[in-house]
Amino acid sequence: MTGTRGDRAQLAHFLRTRREALRPEDVGLPRGPRRRTGGLRREEVAALSGMSSDYLGRIEQQRGPHPSEPMLAALARGLRLSLDERDHLFRLGGFPTPSRAGRHQHVDAGIMRILDRLQDTPAMVLGAAGECLAITPPAAAVFGDHTGADGPGRSAVHRWFTDPASREVYPAQDREQRGAEMVADLRAAYARHGDASTAGEVVAALTAESAEFRALWARHDVRHKHSQRKRLVSDVGLLEVYCTTLFDAEQSQSLLVFTAASAETAERLRLLGVIGTTSFPPGDEPA
Repeated sequence: MTGTRGDRAQLAHFLRTRREALRPEDVGLPRGPRRRTGGLRREEVAALSGMSSDYLGRIEQQRGPHPSEPMLAALARGLRLSLDERDHLFRLGGFPTPSRAGRHQHVDAGIMRILDRLQDTPAMVLGAAGECLAITPPAAAVFGDHTGADGPGRSAVHRWFTDPASREVYPAQDREQRGAEMVADLRAAYARHGDASTAGEVVAALTAESAEFRALWARHDVRHKHSQRKRLVSDVGLLEVYCTTLFDAEQSQSLLVFTAASAETAERLRLLGVIGTTSFPPGDEPA
């Protein structure tokens, strides 16, 4: 459905009030001693939303092009809007409100506030079909950052069965169990949301592309016991971690937080937090 022109004056006012209501610490930013701005600066919200500060300024000043649905979705995430606030933003922008289940990519404001405080910890937010919606730098260093991917390829389940390199984050002896867990999780999401959901798209794509997936899907596993303790392969060495999951039932999204299961891993996670997503030539990995 094509959006109407919406209410540009109210849209501009809403964006300014939401920006001014946020504090730097709400989004994981440091508050400098000389800071005088009550809320977030325009350039800070623009960076959080993946757009230029000039573009955001033109929207707030009711100038320039009318924002598209993807831009409104980016602003909703950058401003840490609740679902009700996000829906209001879309109405002001002249678009129908996005679905609240199965397809939308908006991360709950409460989950984003938690993630903002975990920037030095491997953590990520996954959708029902295993699509990565938000990720911290240490987690991106281990798993890669797929938040910008489109279509089924955004789903970790899809990549597992179509891109062999995606399995390298797990030791070889752990991969069979991990694949079975992924398919069981996808089966549960598919049962909840059906063919028209992101889970449905991933199932359709994998059924056409992967014989291994078809065999696991045919087993019809609906629950597969997950081990909270996992082993992950990284540039700084093997990581033995505990994986704690917080689940948002309203949006079928999960926040995964990885914490050290050993002193050696704790030290490696600290190193990972320093190097971030820096890549090293073969043989030059940190000891």
